[in-house]
Amino acid sequence: MKDDSNFLDQFAPYFSKINEELDKILDSDVSLIREVGKYSLLGGGKRLRSLFFILSCQLCNYNEKDIYTISAIFECLHAASLLHDDVLDNASIRRGRSSANKIWGNSTAVLVGDFLFSRSSRILVEQKHVEFLKILADTATRMTEGQMLELINTHNWSITKKEYTGIITSKTAALISAACASGGIMAGAKKENIQSLKNFGLNVGIAFQIVDDIFDYTSTIEKSGKPIGNDLKEGKITLPLIYALAYLDEGERDRLEHLFKNGKASEKDYSRVIGLVKDNGAIKKCRKDAISYANLAETQLRLFPHSPVKESLLELNRFIVNRSY
Repeated sequence: MKDDSNFLDQFAPYFSKINEELDKILDSDVSLIREVGKYSLLGGGKRLRSLFFILSCQLCNYNEKDIYTISAIFECLHAASLLHDDVLDNASIRRGRSSANKIWGNSTAVLVGDFLFSRSSRILVEQKHVEFLKILADTATRMTEGQMLELINTHNWSITKKEYTGIITSKTAALISAACASGGIMAGAKKENIQSLKNFGLNVGIAFQIVDDIFDYTSTIEKSGKPIGNDLKEGKITLPLIYALAYLDEGERDRLEHLFKNGKASEKDYSRVIGLVKDNGAIKKCRKDAISYANLAETQLRLFPHSPVKESLLELNRFIVNRSY
């Protein structure tokens, strides 16, 4: 596989058309909406959700011009969720620069998120496709539930791997799963093919989030777009920490939990936890889990004959677990 620096370049023509559609979505008489929308929606991101939808359409032999317009739905839903997420987390950094709520305030960020959701809903309704409407409505509901579960479990140092997986499945993987399944739906594919695409996207999405959570302990702001230990500071107990906590004796674990829950943790304490995650095999275990989900995702495409599009989907799946950003 090509390295990170140029792997996605092969999809540049797709990204160009996707961005054209996203720019159209931001059309509004309210200049602030367009300003914040361009900053949030067009200012970064890999466009993977839209790309997965388009490639899934093509895998099922559907290549009409409307796939690019429809693909914008998935990026809008993602961007809206990030805007709301940053408000809930009181985040100040997103993709290596100031978050929208940091620049324009929480109210503006929430309203622009609502605008993006509304515009994507308009595109969705215009399709007049009941099954497509249903899967996106269910996905939006599931994403909200995932966000709520994450909020409920803030600073929950007793969260289990199963609970963590449930959160990321709803909050992250559900949208990638819907993007892939929707490609089959738009193509009028057989039910078993749509289900295979749905399962493919779900496992890709879980692997994607596990790798993202690894980066919170191993990457830099230049690569990942957020400071190291950012999730920890926001009270998100992700898989690397869940694994690392198993190596602590009960007294030390309780001491750290008390400090972090009550906002009394020092930079030394943060460094202690980050070092704990990096030094005791937790990262290796997380990578093994991510690879397992990616391997499971690959098996879901066995129903489809070999083609350049199928190979692109498989390469994207491998890229997600091997990327360095």
